[in-house]
Amino acid sequence: MAESGVPGRSSTVDLDGPVHYVDFGGPEEGPAVVLVHGLGGSHLNWDLVAPLLQDHARVWAIDLPGFGRSEPGSRKASVTANVGVLHRFLTEVVDEPAVLVGNSMGGMISILEAGERPEAVRGLVLLDPAVPGPRRALDPLVAVTFALYAIPFVGERFLSWRRQRRTALGRVREMLHLVGVDPDQLPAHVIDRSVTLLEERRDVAGMDRAFLAAARSLLRVLADPRRYRSAMASIDVPVLLVHGDRDRLVSVQAARDIAARHPDWRYSEWAGVGHVPQLQEPERLADELLDWMRGSALTRAPA
Repeated sequence: MAESGVPGRSSTVDLDGPVHYVDFGGPEEGPAVVLVHGLGGSHLNWDLVAPLLQDHARVWAIDLPGFGRSEPGSRKASVTANVGVLHRFLTEVVDEPAVLVGNSMGGMISILEAGERPEAVRGLVLLDPAVPGPRRALDPLVAVTFALYAIPFVGERFLSWRRQRRTALGRVREMLHLVGVDPDQLPAHVIDRSVTLLEERRDVAGMDRAFLAAARSLLRVLADPRRYRSAMASIDVPVLLVHGDRDRLVSVQAARDIAARHPDWRYSEWAGVGHVPQLQEPERLADELLDWMRGSALTRAPA
């Protein structure tokens, strides 16, 4: 059934546990596009851009285990585990090679999928992906936050403390500010649905554990990026890399370094944009993504 405020059919598939996704539909002859959220994100991150793509492609947005409406149960929520879940989703639900659109941690997961299972991926769109880069000073708030996440027991206490001191609305607004989005500039339904998602969670402790497991796994990949860089080097499908120069979580210098290492990738740097361009500039993103797909022979040119 469609969720209130956004087109698309909400469904669940069993991939060694329930995995929630939204099927936005699209033309039967269109390419398959799968949207992969980042750390702490969900299918809701694509509310504004998915409807702009559905006339040109068949579009799905997945909730990885531990995020959105995919409560984790006993499953692991590491980067490696979620690469496996994404692969099963592509083979068992989409059932054909897809264009992956990954933001932040979702970009990392999409890179690993494309590099290690090339038969499942036709193209790759990376939106402010979590990538290694040259040594640099981190944003102080980001550095402190992720340092807390990384410490066993401390990370768990920190999430619990924040939940007790902030309403669901307060936590949604706080996260949006962190990723560079002004909550007051978003349509009301984007905020409302995000608040409802937090309020309707049942396994709160399990979701906290999954979030921290994913965060710690992501940090380990970046600390020793040999497998990650190997996957990048083996990618042989078209790649579009979009990065905001105001990103506080993944420095634009890291994106520039990756673009320089992969000159065959298309790199687009957006001034004044933060970590989630799909929320800040959805129309611009849809236009650039569709133009890149046409130029890469991944969709038909307009009549």
